[in-house]
Amino acid sequence: MSITSVSSLPGTAIPITPVVHSAKTLGSADFMKLLAIQFQCQDPLKPMEDTAFIAQMAQFTSLEQTQTLTAEMAKLSKNQELVTANSYLGRQVFVADGSSGLVSAVQINSDGPQIVVGDKPYPISSVLYVQPGNAFPAATSPADAGGA
Repeated sequence: MSITSVSSLPGTAIPITPVVHSAKTLGSADFMKLLAIQFQCQDPLKPMEDTAFIAQMAQFTSLEQTQTLTAEMAKLSKNQELVTANSYLGRQVFVADGSSGLVSAVQINSDGPQIVVGDKPYPISSVLYVQPGNAFPAATSPADAGGA
């Protein structure tokens, strides 16, 4: 026995509604709306216990603090990458593609800080080895330059 699918009845059209997925996360306003609806829909003869309400508030507060901590850690990580890149200025580095040279500059783009070796930028994650180097020529005294 074979079963055929039915897409629509003859002479009728099925409207297609696109599904929209949102990347929005719940915030404190959303939590308060849900809480208000929960209070409206509760059985008046069996109200929600205060301990359940307090537990929900504690969980939400913990979630908010975790999200804040995650955001701050991401900022700290980006700042640390910049500090690391700046510490390579004037040093001889060896990078993953086999190149080496003095780091002459640090540039920042959407992917984070990059060091410039020669004329080519490299992400700091590609640095394999760092050693001291002289990025600037030694200063000469006026006597060495032919001055009086």
